[in-house]
Amino acid sequence: MQSTDTPLLTSLRSPRVVAARRLAKRNQRSKERRFLAEGPQAVREAVAYGRLPGSSEHAVVEVYLTPQALERHADIADAARAAGLPLLTATEEVIAEICDTVTPQGIVALCRFIDTPFEEVLKARPRLVAVLAHVRDPGNAGTVLRTADAAGADAVVLTDASVDLYNPKAVRASVGSLFHLPFATGVPVAEAVARLRETGVRVLAADGAGERDLDQELDEGTLGAPGAWVFGNEAWGLPEETRALADEVVRVPIHGHAESLNLATAAAVCLYASARAQRSPGGCRTQPQGR
Repeated sequence: MQSTDTPLLTSLRSPRVVAARRLAKRNQRSKERRFLAEGPQAVREAVAYGRLPGSSEHAVVEVYLTPQALERHADIADAARAAGLPLLTATEEVIAEICDTVTPQGIVALCRFIDTPFEEVLKARPRLVAVLAHVRDPGNAGTVLRTADAAGADAVVLTDASVDLYNPKAVRASVGSLFHLPFATGVPVAEAVARLRETGVRVLAADGAGERDLDQELDEGTLGAPGAWVFGNEAWGLPEETRALADEVVRVPIHGHAESLNLATAAAVCLYASARAQRSPGGCRTQPQGR
């Protein structure tokens, strides 16, 4: 196990630093199947994630931190040491070179990809799923994943037309939730909807043009069943062909004078509505998982 008493990383041209910096590009992340998790919360959750399913490899390759961060976040360092992970001290300049943020917090983990095959998501018979279709903003993608985690969703699915969830902005926006619940990537939207429906999941497309609204769904008790919400692009929502795939197209009612809700807010409202209904008497969370 490598110790933090190794020489301080000071050179921006160090092979380690250059390799880590290359992960800012999506094609490089995909090629190496590695990404960066910045900040104490993300690194703490990455270390706690443990080994990859079916593998002897830990999700974390190594942790970089400034001497100040090492002292400030001793709990993370101790957990990393206990897991046998390399801890590398580096100057603030080196950390800034590696990180994507303007003001880094002094700690970053180099991680292996942790996405789950879509087949594994389906085998777990999920009861609440968020599907991101054509979502392009990494901050929104990470925020929706964090919201899904908070609402107790079983999985998140990103279609092949959506942003890379390993984008540094998406990882930061997830605030560690990336390491909490399964997520599948690169799934064609038609396949995602069809396969979820085959497992008994009712698929709802969230769209402002929906004929039904969320209040109707709640009043009629239909949200208590296993369900998946499909969320679309930030600017133009869901295309007609995607809406047509869903069992219902549902809008969030606007009771005031706001023109609309942004993606992350609408996702929070929809996911929490389903979570509440599923945990009410008769909801799928109160039924045996076998259905």
